[in-house]
Amino acid sequence: MEAKVWSPADLLQLSGGYWSACALHAGVKLDVFTPLADRALTAHGLAEVLKSDARGVAMLLNALAALGLLEKSGDNYADTSFAAEFLCRTSPRYLGHIILHHHHLMEGWAHLDEAVKSGGPIRKRVSHDVGEDERESFEMGMFNLAMQVAPRIVHQINLSGRRRLLDLGGGPGTYAIHFCMQNPDLTAVVYDLPTTRPFAEQTIDRFGLTGRIAFEDGDFIAKGIKGTFDVAWLSHILHGEGPEGCAVILEKAVAALEPGGMILVQEFILNDSFDGPPFPALFSLNMLIGTPAGRAYSEGELFNMLAAAGVGDLKRLPLELPNGAGIIAGTV
Repeated sequence: MEAKVWSPADLLQLSGGYWSACALHAGVKLDVFTPLADRALTAHGLAEVLKSDARGVAMLLNALAALGLLEKSGDNYADTSFAAEFLCRTSPRYLGHIILHHHHLMEGWAHLDEAVKSGGPIRKRVSHDVGEDERESFEMGMFNLAMQVAPRIVHQINLSGRRRLLDLGGGPGTYAIHFCMQNPDLTAVVYDLPTTRPFAEQTIDRFGLTGRIAFEDGDFIAKGIKGTFDVAWLSHILHGEGPEGCAVILEKAVAALEPGGMILVQEFILNDSFDGPPFPALFSLNMLIGTPAGRAYSEGELFNMLAAAGVGDLKRLPLELPNGAGIIAGTV
């Protein structure tokens, strides 16, 4: 990978980049964009809608306009077409949940130095120990992200002849939904913690797939997996565990597969020298902050873990996915 040529201006822009992120987070948290999707308002008018201070609202609106997310005409503000599509709560393409999840992560990232020094987490695990608002932003944020890439993935993976899919740690079930829509003969089970059930059932029902996709709750690391399947989908769950935990997850996923079953693992994948791509390398720090042993893994590490679990015919699928994500496939 070609080394970046840095300048002092680049360095300072990177250092202060959180200002822009915080302005976006505040806009989403206050729900600035929803009322401005249908009509233009002055800062004072929007402040009345939001029950907020007019001076503060005006400053935030001007910053969001400077970032290109709002349009300003005279004293009136309105959403850009992009903001109306992705930042208005009533839009089916709303991305506010994942943005709020990023907002909840910021406090932990501000103490990254402490996590590096101690080598252990300084943030509660979202899947276990947080309040309902934060859990909703996480679960539905995962839905937001998966909705961006699942339609691109499912039509490039041949599941013809397969009948029963395990979506392990599947959260709101977005991938199970898209695999089932792509494969009319496929049924699926989303397997995750009990706290995930309401989000999964709501999402599955929204797509009219309640009869084909079931939710099974339980700690699959501690107790194992009920039933048998001919394809298992593990999307972004290995990075939450250290190598020993990954070995347990893969062992139990393989045990739930029939002979000839397919296993598909999606992760943010590091190169084998661990110094890129940038997103997986930074994501590893996010796991340091929030988990006892989790991290991003390299392609070689993932191949070795899958082989040790008894998976053969391993290959990385030739898919171009965002943020250094990749999918490794194999059979048992």
